[in-house]
Amino acid sequence: METTTQIALFQKKEVRKTIHNDEWWFVVEDVVLALVDSMDPKQYIQRMKQRDSELEKGWVQIVHTLSINTAGGPQKVLCANTEGIFRIIQSIPSPKAEPFKRWLAKVGYERMQEIENPELATQRTRIIYKLKGYPDDWIEKRMRGIAIREELTDEWKNRGAKERKDFEILTAEISKATFGVTPKEYKELKGLKRENLRDHMDDFELIFTMLGERSTTEIHRNEDSQGIPKLKEDAQIGGEIAGSAKKKLEKKLGRSLVSSKNFKHNKKELR
Repeated sequence: METTTQIALFQKKEVRKTIHNDEWWFVVEDVVLALVDSMDPKQYIQRMKQRDSELEKGWVQIVHTLSINTAGGPQKVLCANTEGIFRIIQSIPSPKAEPFKRWLAKVGYERMQEIENPELATQRTRIIYKLKGYPDDWIEKRMRGIAIREELTDEWKNRGAKERKDFEILTAEISKATFGVTPKEYKELKGLKRENLRDHMDDFELIFTMLGERSTTEIHRNEDSQGIPKLKEDAQIGGEIAGSAKKKLEKKLGRSLVSSKNFKHNKKELR
């Protein structure tokens, strides 16, 4: 099933959401992190259920495990719809609870608008990046990269990739052939933890990521590839195409295009 993960901002905190049964479902851990200062949201949720026996009894009716897009591919995560989140935050003593309820109501209304006009979802994603301080030319590349990535993952789903591990393996093959590192190693290089790796790539990193993924998509289609072994082979070739172009440019420029900088560094340079 196609994932439609988006990022919403509540008081500068990211809350991931996805469409399920034609309504927004929110990642429960993200909601907790938006409302309380906790280093371990999973542990906080467990303690919250222990404090609220009624919540614990109805937990399985409130939350569902849904597929959320991550840099490594779709991942199964606990989510709740607006009604479920309202119930959960009743058990979270936070001064942000009331503002969060109003925010949820607004997001729900926006979903109704997006059903009538799907372009609004893309427009709002652009606005979120703009509010974070990203320049317009970077946003254009990031939006194009999102479309190319979704096109590729759709091909993978239709050609035999089913598990989260499948997407991680295929993504890693493209990344290794393009940049010489896996996404996990790339995040470590940039000093990232929970953040989205691609949100911390510069122009060249985004461009070569797109080239590797778009090349892989076209190879799949051209050869009607089926099954993980063949998809993995194609992913390596697609990544090598991007990697070869990257190496030629690096030779011409006399420097590596694999950067340890993240968006925080880039933002300082833009000031």
